[in-house]
Amino acid sequence: MLTVAPPIEVAGRWIKRYHVTADPAGIAPEVEEAAYALLPALLPEQDGTPPASFVVLHRGGDDGAYLNAYSWVWDNVLHFRGAAAGQPVLGCPDRDPTHFGTLAIPWIGCVWELPPILHERDAWVRHLLSPTAPDLAGYLADSLSGGTTGGRS
Repeated sequence: MLTVAPPIEVAGRWIKRYHVTADPAGIAPEVEEAAYALLPALLPEQDGTPPASFVVLHRGGDDGAYLNAYSWVWDNVLHFRGAAAGQPVLGCPDRDPTHFGTLAIPWIGCVWELPPILHERDAWVRHLLSPTAPDLAGYLADSLSGGTTGGRS
């Protein structure tokens, strides 16, 4: 399941939020709170590009929880930093889904976390690169529809 949460401002950046989980109840509030507490450490320094990012918070079917932070830099480049909790295979110290730490490996997301990237790329072009004047508010209002992350074409 893919759900879209309203944008929030973190460390001077606007963050569009996507949540992925197999649980129809969504992501537990304590997991969301722990993930977003680490978010400032995943964001790059501002470089004059409109301060926008998007995140995918994924609660796996196991103990794992994953936070992928994608930020626009250098006008048209996507910067990535990730974090995980509860997944020893990724170096997490325990199976606690609220104990997030940054990832050292350069993985950008699993197959269920990737659908927002295409939408966000197209929205960035539509609202920031193509118009005569960049429209950050238009970009922030333009999110992928909720539903599922499988079977999109």
